[in-house]
Amino acid sequence: MKLFLDTADTELIEKHFSTDMIDGITTNPTLIMKSGRDPEEVYQQLIDMGIDDISMEVVGDFDAMYMEGLRLSRKFGKNATIKVPCTPDGLKVCKKLSRDLVNVNVTLIFSAAQAILAAKAGAKYVSPFVGRVDDNSFNGIELIDQISDVYTIQNIRKTEILAASVRDVKTVSDSFASGAHVVTMPPAVFEKMYNHVLTDKGLYLFDMDWAKVKR
Repeated sequence: MKLFLDTADTELIEKHFSTDMIDGITTNPTLIMKSGRDPEEVYQQLIDMGIDDISMEVVGDFDAMYMEGLRLSRKFGKNATIKVPCTPDGLKVCKKLSRDLVNVNVTLIFSAAQAILAAKAGAKYVSPFVGRVDDNSFNGIELIDQISDVYTIQNIRKTEILAASVRDVKTVSDSFASGAHVVTMPPAVFEKMYNHVLTDKGLYLFDMDWAKVKR
């Protein structure tokens, strides 16, 4: 069971990585470039923090994605997980990179059939977009259930389910309960995982009791 952050904000990443609860990062060049930084400088900064699983997205046709994925994996080593879309070219890139022993995250998964193709292509992770599936009149948690059922029946162990497009804390717990191995989320959702009104109330009562004991 792993928790990833989905962000390019290195200050927030450093803050939450220091909790020892974060196992990796998913991001994309667009998010990083919006911050005015070079993606590879950000990747290196995250590696220097101690993060050893960073999904680095590549774009373009087969040749462009494969060459860029290979270059990134050679530059950043085992810390690089190359993120490709679930398209014919993306899956071909996944197959070829996995033969080169490069970890690949196949993203933009919206059906169990796509997850089957990604596993066949040797993906380390498949990323069903839970929130976006919900937006399109289909249950995102049910999709994780379906993928998990197929992988369990077919004894697929190499490919892990990485729940993405997560917008609230309930989706985090529901994703794990439905068979996800990893959930990636915005920092705001991670922060809310700590919170519960009954925890706050219990802490208040403990503090009151302790104050009475000291008196």
